[in-house]
Amino acid sequence: MSVVLSWSSGKDAAWALHRLRQQGAEVVGLVTTLDRATGRVGAHGVPRAVVEAQARAAGLPLQIVELPWPAPNAVYETAVRAALAQAGDEGAGHVAFGDLLLADVRAYRERLAEGTGLSPLFPLWDPPGGTAALARRMIAGGLEATVVSLDPSRLDASFLGRPYDADLLAALPDGVDPCGERGEFHTVCTAGPMFRQRVEVRVGRAEVRDGFLYADVEWAGTDT
Repeated sequence: MSVVLSWSSGKDAAWALHRLRQQGAEVVGLVTTLDRATGRVGAHGVPRAVVEAQARAAGLPLQIVELPWPAPNAVYETAVRAALAQAGDEGAGHVAFGDLLLADVRAYRERLAEGTGLSPLFPLWDPPGGTAALARRMIAGGLEATVVSLDPSRLDASFLGRPYDADLLAALPDGVDPCGERGEFHTVCTAGPMFRQRVEVRVGRAEVRDGFLYADVEWAGTDT
C-alpha cells in the first residue's frame, strides 16, 4: 500500500506516519501547504525550514503546495488536488490524513481526494479510549512536540511554547480537547519513532495574527 501523507508539522500528522508504518504501509512522501508570503504552515505558523527538516528526519520527500493566505477555498482545493493527482501519477494509491474524530472534516477530506486517483486513509480515526488516551499513547511512545499556536479564547496564552507532555495534559482546562482536535492549539513535532533524528527548533516570542497566538518558531539545526 503506497501512501502520501498530508503533513501539518504537528503531532497528529507525525503519529499518523508512525501508525501507517506500523501497519505495513509504504509511505512514499509528505504533502504540505505553506503561506506563499510567509513560507509558514498556516494554522501552525511553522516555517518551511522546519518542515523540510522534519521530512529529512522522516526519510521522505516533501511536496510543498504554496498558497496565498488566506486562500480562497476553490484555490486551496485546486492546488491540493493537483498535488495529490501528481502523487498518484508517481505511483501512490492512497492519501492519509491525521484527523481524529470530526466527521465533517473527514467528509471534506474525502471529497478533496475525489478525482485525484488516491483513496483517503485515516489511520488515527476514532482512537480507542478517545483523544485523551491517544494523547497518552503518543507521549508514552516517545513523541515530543511543542505548542506553537493556540486560540486565546479557549486556552490561556501561558500554554504557548510548552512541551506536549503529561503535565500539559493535566493542566488543560475542561472543554479543551487533549489533542487540540477542535483547533484549541497546534504543535510542532520534534522527535519520536517516526524520525531518524531530532528536529532542533527554537521557540521565540509570541505574536497575535488573525485572532490566534503564534510562537516564532525557527529551525535550529545544521546542514551537516
